[in-house]
Amino acid sequence: MSHRYATSLHWTGSTAGGIRSYSRDHVATTEPSTAEVALSADPGFRGSPDRLNPEQLVVMAASSCQMLSFLAVAARAGVEVLAYADEATSHLDLGAQPPRLGEVRLRPTVTTGPDVAPDQVRRLAEQAHRECYVASSLSVPVVVETTVVTS
Repeated sequence: MSHRYATSLHWTGSTAGGIRSYSRDHVATTEPSTAEVALSADPGFRGSPDRLNPEQLVVMAASSCQMLSFLAVAARAGVEVLAYADEATSHLDLGAQPPRLGEVRLRPTVTTGPDVAPDQVRRLAEQAHRECYVASSLSVPVVVETTVVTS
């Protein structure tokens, strides 16, 4: 089975004033969703701090994909997961050739039912990482550091 992903991106303005003058603000949509994502460049590149930037979206996509993969493997294993929270980070490595995002680090905290062994949750997190489409698609390392909380 094949899944196709298409997006539309729109920007208007003028670059006539040079590199320092044009707006980096733009919007993106995807079918069939009607949601519009307001984007800009990183503030360090004259973007709006009130909008998401492409680098944040990559980190967010890796985090979301890991969570969705984890919940799927946990459900298949019959493991009760009550909550999942992640604090994901990366950085722009301007010294790399070509410049790129550095390692993406995911730090999920998984809350489980009382009868779930933390080691099992960590094994499931590793399996989910291997099954995560986004992490498998990135050329930078994605590291997952899972914390388990038993309720």
